[in-house]
Amino acid sequence: MRINFSIGLLLLLSGISLAHATPRIQQWQAASGAQVYFVENHDIPMLDVSVDFAAGSGFDLEKKQGVAGLSHDLMDLGAAQLSEDDIAKQIADLGAQLGGHFDTDRAGISLRTLSNQNEREAALAVMAAVLQTPTFPEAILQREKNRSIAALKEAETKPESIASKAFNQAVFGAHPYGAHAEVADVESIQRDDLLNFYRSHYAANGAIVALMGDITRAEAEAIAQRLTANLPAGGASRILPAVTLNITASEKRIEHPASQSHILMGAPGIARNDPDYFPLYVGNYILGGGGFVSRLMHEIREQRGMAYSVYSYFMPMQQVGAFQIGLQTKKEQADDALKYVRLTLNDFVKNGITESELKAAKQNIIGGFPLRIDSNKKILDYLSAIGFYQLPLSYLDDFSAKIDAVTTRQIREAFQRRVHPNAMVTVIVGAPQGVTK
Repeated sequence: MRINFSIGLLLLLSGISLAHATPRIQQWQAASGAQVYFVENHDIPMLDVSVDFAAGSGFDLEKKQGVAGLSHDLMDLGAAQLSEDDIAKQIADLGAQLGGHFDTDRAGISLRTLSNQNEREAALAVMAAVLQTPTFPEAILQREKNRSIAALKEAETKPESIASKAFNQAVFGAHPYGAHAEVADVESIQRDDLLNFYRSHYAANGAIVALMGDITRAEAEAIAQRLTANLPAGGASRILPAVTLNITASEKRIEHPASQSHILMGAPGIARNDPDYFPLYVGNYILGGGGFVSRLMHEIREQRGMAYSVYSYFMPMQQVGAFQIGLQTKKEQADDALKYVRLTLNDFVKNGITESELKAAKQNIIGGFPLRIDSNKKILDYLSAIGFYQLPLSYLDDFSAKIDAVTTRQIREAFQRRVHPNAMVTVIVGAPQGVTK
């Protein structure tokens, strides 16, 4: 999605923060079959809406990589009787924002509009057309294919893109999470591919509708039904295959003229509903997710000056996503930096953390939580995730308490269950004495 229009008033209003109280989430199933998540808030005259589907890149067919992304990109570039320019002009004239989001699991369309009935209804009419009657114009498809091909060719020259691609392939193998569209894949895509993907994956009974803002429950019910009533019947599976958890340690060195080595290491981590989520979340904050207060930053940057930044994170997905550690360093010290990263990780997994580290991490995470829900847009994003990943409606209410309940023992045991330092892949792009494989 590339449409992102607004007017000064909209930007001003969208910057106003909500109260820090945890929002009350209402949930129901629309007559269309869509699952609806709604937070009513009349503090500002705004409405945020999103509709998500299990239609991310992980749902591409093996020989049709890139179809999911192009299907999503073209949805707002022609719908019903509206051309690309018509959609852009109508949204701009209303002072609204029509956009979207796309990742490996999900594809979605979003709208931000003033809640005044006239502006709201006009903006929702455009959104409904984009969702329910995209036309995927042939000329625009060719233009977007050319744009995508140019982006892929550029990515092939960038060390960070090369590293990410090689890392995902090494971690996930033949699983869809490890797949990437190549130039030849995109060149072969036809309009029928987009139509078939849309009809199979953008179904009402698989839609997650999130609404946040200045409307009533009755209005929210009507909007959710209006946006999903005429979606396709669908039929494609909304569940991706399981990820192979036990992988063999490997190291891949790829030559590149960059002045620095780009290093990634990791393995399959956890899915979004994993019972170890909170111990791993807190533990990773201490390991490499807490910026300057993390162990990796202390050991690699502060103690040895080997990198400006080093990080670690878990990427929980519908299926098990990656655990990743990453950094950039001078080529001549890449092997030494990697040695100290491994030593730090080994010690962390074996010996766990201290009580003082845990106390500081909890204070930072819990203290920062109000900033996670201080705007309509942030709450909308949570509603979408809660719906898509089938998290409890009390997720936001419970977050701080679950963080506070984590113990040093839980962190040590969770990392020992989920992170195996001797069974990880390592990718070095711009490696010293690299060998391209």
